[in-house]
Amino acid sequence: MSMKTQIDAVLRQATDAGAVPGVIAMVTDRDKVLYEGAFGRRALDGDAPMTLDTVGLIASMTKALTSVAALQLLEKGQLDLDSPASTWLPALRDVQVLDGFATDGSPITRAPKQPMTLRHLLTHTSGFGYEFLSTDVQKFQAATGTPSVLSATRASLQLPLLFDPGERWEYGIGIDWVGQIVEKLSGQTLGDYLAEHVMAPLGMASTAFTMTPDMRARKAKIHQRVDGKLVPLELELPQPPEIGLGGAGLYGTVGDYLKFVRMILNKGMGERGRVLREDTVALLSQNQMGALTVPSVKTANPMLSNDMPLPPEIPHQWGLATMINTRPLPTGRAAGSLMWAGLTNCYYWIDPQTGIGGVFLTQILPFADVHAMPLFLAFEYTTYQSL
Repeated sequence: MSMKTQIDAVLRQATDAGAVPGVIAMVTDRDKVLYEGAFGRRALDGDAPMTLDTVGLIASMTKALTSVAALQLLEKGQLDLDSPASTWLPALRDVQVLDGFATDGSPITRAPKQPMTLRHLLTHTSGFGYEFLSTDVQKFQAATGTPSVLSATRASLQLPLLFDPGERWEYGIGIDWVGQIVEKLSGQTLGDYLAEHVMAPLGMASTAFTMTPDMRARKAKIHQRVDGKLVPLELELPQPPEIGLGGAGLYGTVGDYLKFVRMILNKGMGERGRVLREDTVALLSQNQMGALTVPSVKTANPMLSNDMPLPPEIPHQWGLATMINTRPLPTGRAAGSLMWAGLTNCYYWIDPQTGIGGVFLTQILPFADVHAMPLFLAFEYTTYQSL
């Protein structure tokens, strides 16, 4: 059986069974698209089918694009990995470490023991956390009136560190701050910088923080899984946002993101020009967090995310844009591959050794959904089996 026949069957079965409302998946090698398919509906309260050009919130898949923007500035000598990040963004000088809470609930903070660097921010070892993964962040927000990061406001980034920079890995808003550094050094909004310097050479025409009318007309709804049932939501990030959230704010298509995947497979060359130097892609793809490893992720808000366990027998590390598996995965993904995901249950992987990568998109909360995440892994497994 062909790759198309095999993957189509896996995805169609999931939408026919109602496991996911709709799904889009694509596979590429270094030269061309090997597979593309779209099944189900954009929203369970509508008739519009999921199509290859459907737009979704790609959420934390934004992080890799923002990281690439910072690495372009590094190539130009405007940034380096290990100077204090406050060198380029003085606002980061004021960031404190949260040391607990007083009896009245007010936060107790102190100065960090060492400065935060761009390497810390890019590898999630800066100390910044996320509200949906940390009750301490939630308590801080409640005590200070700091808005949710989903408000896409500058005020939402005014969080303390949960530990000293470099101490451990914690998923958080570090890449949103990287986006602010890119803005400061480039003199452009993050959206404008990405459009000109990352998306244009990649040929990504349907990815943006603020959706065009054409993108909105193709948008899939986010669904919430409640007691096992999928409920369509009228949920989207502010349009336009006050700031482009470099860690979570982009809307886009699977086809667009596949071009980014192919660029990494081609060591920095996009379909319309070079995005990164070969040596920078090599740096991006190597462990940048020393002896630390990425732990399994525990939720602090089951409406937004389930726990995301990582296999203890396969240590995972972080490069300068994505997570790296240090050993082969049961799906067939080779050791040294790159991978990450978005809150809405969209996922990608990039396997430089085998020379393939894939992108998968649903629009479901919470993250690591009981049906969507296994479906992504089944899609990946089927891809390798059919090669």
